Amino acid sequence: MDEVNGVVPPYAAGVGVGVGFGGNFRKVSREEDWRFHATEFAKGVAELSVEFGKGCRDVVRQSILRDDSFVVRHFRGPCKAACTKLKFLNEYLPEDRDPMHSWSVVSVVFAVVIAVLIATSESDTTTQLIQKLHIYPPNATRILLPDGRHLAYHEQGVSFDSARFTLIAPHSFLSSRLAGIPGIKGSLLEEFGVRLITYDLPGFGESDPHPQRNLESSAMDMLYLSYAVHITDKFWVVGYSCGSIHTWAALKYIPDRIAGAFMVAPLVNPYEASMNKVETRRTWDKWTTKRKFMYFLARKFPVALPYFYKRSFLSGNLDRIDKWLSMSLGTRDKGIIEEVKYQEFWTRDLGESVRQGNVKPFVEEAVLQVSNWGFSISDLNVQKKHQGKGVFFWLKSLYKRPQQELTGFLGPIHIWQGMEDRVVPPSMSEYVHRILPGAMVHKLLYEGHFTYFYFCEECHRQMLTTVFGNPQGPLTVEIDLIPPVKDKDDVDEKNEEMEEEVEVSYSDVTFI
Repeated sequence: MDEVNGVVPPYAAGVGVGVGFGGNFRKVSREEDWRFHATEFAKGVAELSVEFGKGCRDVVRQSILRDDSFVVRHFRGPCKAACTKLKFLNEYLPEDRDPMHSWSVVSVVFAVVIAVLIATSESDTTTQLIQKLHIYPPNATRILLPDGRHLAYHEQGVSFDSARFTLIAPHSFLSSRLAGIPGIKGSLLEEFGVRLITYDLPGFGESDPHPQRNLESSAMDMLYLSYAVHITDKFWVVGYSCGSIHTWAALKYIPDRIAGAFMVAPLVNPYEASMNKVETRRTWDKWTTKRKFMYFLARKFPVALPYFYKRSFLSGNLDRIDKWLSMSLGTRDKGIIEEVKYQEFWTRDLGESVRQGNVKPFVEEAVLQVSNWGFSISDLNVQKKHQGKGVFFWLKSLYKRPQQELTGFLGPIHIWQGMEDRVVPPSMSEYVHRILPGAMVHKLLYEGHFTYFYFCEECHRQMLTTVFGNPQGPLTVEIDLIPPVKDKDDVDEKNEEMEEEVEVSYSDVTFI
């Protein structure tokens, strides 16, 4: 019957069947038959998927989105408040688009992107470095910490027994123990009697990673290092850029071991709640969009950071620091990083920093910069220690007057800040000076982020003179020369000779 009407059934055997009106003929091949079935199957799956989605939607509406459901009762208020605050974003949508549908699609896409980033970042935590970045053989001196980790350090200047002043300098992000004070000469350190010690942060260079790293553990690493390298007196801490967060931690957690601190362009938490609106605006306005985005990821979605790190400084390629860290540099800073001596230093320091190829320490360091430090810089202000309240303390004060104890950091704090710095804007140092009035801030006109600290002998001399005064050289080492004792008989014979000399001298004395 189908053939009479001129229609060929899809199951008809394929070759030489006449079809159509007016003598038109076509051939139905096995390939066309397969495509027809595949198309119909896809349509059926699509229809079933749509109906399944509608069914799920109805189930959600009838069970979860009811007014008396747990989800609606507990989350309606917060969701409504959040939607009200974000309502202004609807202005950026096309007029013919439903906001509910549009933001649902955006949310799903964002969730998929985050899932992909997490999957790629967790696939392996160690990146195999290519040959473009040369890694030198390990040669660091290491100490064993109480928890079993090893800490690598580097020493410059005079020896420990002739040092007038000892400096310990933690390095900044994407750096290592080799940085210290870049370009400082050994003769200048010897002139001031300074011993400079730098070390690798956990997971950087040749130091072992720390499983539960925070700023307090960083301060304790510095304390254990001071004991291991024979620092018996108080020492100074040096901080530069984002490495200053470890300097702040030392002032907070081990103030009794710190003589003082001096920092150049010290970083503070950009999300610090005590910063006023002007300081916050001046800080964030200096940064590039990508740098702001990286800070946002470090604070909210740190699992996404490995995706970017593995494609920049952990890729094994060699590039400029301002590109990898999304820095906005001034003219003088750009001139510094293009010089040959800086390029040689940067290549060596970078290779040592990423020696282990592990992305986790860099993520930890980035998160420490923008997360809750566990203390505020204002805690370093000198103030009277709280004695407690209650009847017990009142009765105790009647019989014994309590001694007033001071808390905070009692030593000097020097800060040098370039007014043309776009990496750590001057607004951060202004904030520090506002909440720490005792800190001495030295403002440097026309100086950037690198120009005053890197390869500037005059600048290094000026800093040491400001902190330590005129150079006095190293301490004189006193050596007690004790003659060796060869034999007991010789000692007895020597004692007898001394007794005879004493008797003779007494006989020559006339008593009145």
